[in-house]
Amino acid sequence: MRPIHRWSLVVLAVALVVLVPITVRGLPVPDEAVSARDLLARMQAADRAGYSGMVEVHGRLGLPVSDHFTDIADLLGSDTRMRVWWRNADQWRVDKLLPTGEVDLFHHGPATTRWDYERAEAQSGIDPPVRLPRDADLLPPVLAQRALTDADPADVTRLPARRIAGHDALGLRLRPSDPRTSIDHVDLWADPDTGLVLALNAYGDASQPALSTAFTSVDLSRPPSRATSFHAAHGLPQTVDEVLDIADAANQYAPVLPPGSVAGLPKSGSSQEAVGIYGSGLTQVMALPLQSRDAGYLADQLRTSGARELDGQLVLRVGPLGVALTFSHHPFDFAWVVAGTVTDDTLVRAARDLDAGARYRG
Repeated sequence: MRPIHRWSLVVLAVALVVLVPITVRGLPVPDEAVSARDLLARMQAADRAGYSGMVEVHGRLGLPVSDHFTDIADLLGSDTRMRVWWRNADQWRVDKLLPTGEVDLFHHGPATTRWDYERAEAQSGIDPPVRLPRDADLLPPVLAQRALTDADPADVTRLPARRIAGHDALGLRLRPSDPRTSIDHVDLWADPDTGLVLALNAYGDASQPALSTAFTSVDLSRPPSRATSFHAAHGLPQTVDEVLDIADAANQYAPVLPPGSVAGLPKSGSSQEAVGIYGSGLTQVMALPLQSRDAGYLADQLRTSGARELDGQLVLRVGPLGVALTFSHHPFDFAWVVAGTVTDDTLVRAARDLDAGARYRG
């Protein structure tokens, strides 16, 4: 064989290696003739499925918040890579992968252990009824369960199928009809057999998703229990946390109780103390009481970031996420932080109802 022929074969081989994967990716993804309502039901029933894999989250909700809320700002306003082993809602492990190491969450029953690789320390505690969002909440199936809670079947339509992490996934769009929500629509893609959501994009009024989360690789079998177990090395510093975060602290100790509903949204049964969780699904707010001093720092940050005064409340809008701060003098001097995926008018009404309906926690 002459050299020119040998080089021709090399070029052909390289072309096949490069072009065949591109061609495969470009082929139409097989779809299934399932109605939007039936696909919604599959997704809502998928909370019993086990899985493992890699997830990437892209957040565009940069929040200018104080030290108490830094983790939320990082979670919603940046890119996050996670590795997950999920047996069920009571037994899972989620690793947040960092350039210098990782931070792992091990969850068993009511307890969660946080292992910081770089600091070589472990912290354990019982999950409180009210807490701030954490990395595991942005896994596609977990976020989908929250988004699809109480979803109206009349609000869903089918989307074309996509290939997600090597799996053919059926598409669904949820466009909520509740005028109080600030979410325009949510697009989801799920495994046809299990209904497990493999990718989710949430949109406000912009053309780009405000938040997207998707598997980059996934195994749809239930991982073994050893994959989710935490085994502390000998001599590893371990602490037990009585308070998880500022929401948990306020819920336990703030001397105030919020009203039973705000802006027409009923309070969740999980919030019976000082922090109020109102609404469900894509129309939900958290109302958290703050000491006046902490609220003053937060007010300065919100104003610097362009917050507006609306009906006596300080309101900042970051895509579909709204934050309102209102200072109250009843039953004592403090402030309410109200945050959620609702319109500015709903935030203002919620803050007004909190100010009028709060009572002293005896």
